[in-house]
Amino acid sequence: MTRARVRLGLLVPFSNTNFEPDMALLMPEGVTLHSARMGGYDEDEIPDETQMAGLGTSDLDEPLRLLQGTKPDAILYGCTSATLTHGPAFDQNLAARIKTASGAECITAAGAIVAALKHLDVTRIGFGSPYVAAINDLAIQFLHTSGIETVARAEVDKPLSNDEQGALTPDDVFAIGQRADHADAQAILLSCTDMRSVETIARLEIELGKPVIASNQAIAFDTLRRLGIPDPIHGFGQLLENRT
Repeated sequence: MTRARVRLGLLVPFSNTNFEPDMALLMPEGVTLHSARMGGYDEDEIPDETQMAGLGTSDLDEPLRLLQGTKPDAILYGCTSATLTHGPAFDQNLAARIKTASGAECITAAGAIVAALKHLDVTRIGFGSPYVAAINDLAIQFLHTSGIETVARAEVDKPLSNDEQGALTPDDVFAIGQRADHADAQAILLSCTDMRSVETIARLEIELGKPVIASNQAIAFDTLRRLGIPDPIHGFGQLLENRT
């Protein structure tokens, strides 16, 4: 194994348990992962729009300082709803601020989703997430502002805690993806870096006959694209299979 071909710094919400394992699955040999945790929300509260907006505006000085010790080539902002709740301009400004502070490329989850959908020429989606309805509303508005229309949405039956979102099984996520499908949807979007979506992408694509985009898969796609890493990534959907 070749170490430190590329170093990635991961900014991870402190209760998130799935972002790092997913990045380990999605990155080719020689890409090393180095994490720092982010706060700004109450782990014991339902992660609603107020909690996630608080994460989005949390102070990143210390986690960025700690990541700088690894001299990362890129920093991956590992929460989708933290910037979906604020809008595209906030997301872009956050990425620019992180890049200025760190000197590294910055890929946000929300920005990577938009980049992935545009790469696939997708303008109409079915949307699925474990979020509360108010965050879904804000996410759909974020996508609309970015030129992407949501023609169907799938929500969970009750508000989920941070732990419950992370504990959803791939079969649970598969069911959310099925419910998000619509004849007019060109692709399905599964939004949340702490939802185990990447393990069900290929299965859903076979079932639905269309691309499936997930937050962590989109981050991997945009990271590899922007760092010029051509290695094929197999088993996690059309987006990563066909990157040219």
